[in-house]
Amino acid sequence: MGCERLILPKNYEDKLSDLDTEIAIKIVKDQFEKRLADELGLVRVSAPLFVTHESGLNDNLNGTERPVSFDIKDLNKDVEIVHSLAKWKRQALNRYDMHQFKGLYTDMNAVRRDEELDNLHSIYVDQWDWEKIIEPKQRNSDFLKFTVVKIVKAICETETILHYAYPQLQRIVSEDVFFITTQELEDKYPDLSPKERENEICRLHKTVFVMQIGDVLKSGQKHDGRAPDYDDWSLNGDLLVYYPILDCALELSSMGIRVDEKSLVSQCEKAGTMDRLNLPFHKALLNHELPLTMGGGIGQSRLCLMMLNKAHIGEVQVSIWGEEMRRICAQNGMKLL
Repeated sequence: MGCERLILPKNYEDKLSDLDTEIAIKIVKDQFEKRLADELGLVRVSAPLFVTHESGLNDNLNGTERPVSFDIKDLNKDVEIVHSLAKWKRQALNRYDMHQFKGLYTDMNAVRRDEELDNLHSIYVDQWDWEKIIEPKQRNSDFLKFTVVKIVKAICETETILHYAYPQLQRIVSEDVFFITTQELEDKYPDLSPKERENEICRLHKTVFVMQIGDVLKSGQKHDGRAPDYDDWSLNGDLLVYYPILDCALELSSMGIRVDEKSLVSQCEKAGTMDRLNLPFHKALLNHELPLTMGGGIGQSRLCLMMLNKAHIGEVQVSIWGEEMRRICAQNGMKLL
């Protein structure tokens, strides 16, 4: 299953030994984590692997993905493994004393059982989830862009350090970020699918931030789905880079300025999920008990795949793959861990 979606780059050659791969992964994770924290003023905190359904804290993603759930014998309670920590982080900021720092980040591990497996998608998700408090005057696209540029700077600095250790690796990311909205992208490529539009714009501009994801476009279609209760659809986006090894746009991060009371209600109404407003997290937001924030997730394995010039995410993380996919990957130089 999923083999029909595999991209098999011609003449692909792994530039690192198995041991050097593990060493390089450690370099990327250590160096980027430090630079992300420095650029955004973040402190690392611990985070949950699972939450209760009743809390309303699990990320609903596109609204169709099924969380992995299990019961806790001693508590007689069911819990769900997180999809991401988008809402949990905002609640956590309300608990921690953040006077010294502007926000928090954490290592997020998730299981997404409904993911379609290919070169870039695994059921195991590992990312740096971050969240920071902002002022009302910062709820605008200029501040969103300003933050994106800081994240890209941290990525480029990490690439530079890795290149010193392994000069045979190709550097991928341009520090010059091109910003475009989903509507502008549809207007530019009306006959292409959303994914094809991303590929084309990344071939042109290398590092791209596609903004305003979640709402319906003029065509009546969405560029991509977004849950209605964390990102403000008018103030969010995806960070993409052109990845020549797979000849496609590679998404490194999804992020945005979070919903306030007005956008929460508006987006839940559009999505037909007004029942969520009765959940504890949503009630706290509507009662002005949570701070205004922005945040996102940055894929750890995605970043490693790109910087190590790999062709399959299974070359930088241990997950579950079908035997047929493993066989085809091995025949094409991709050594899945």
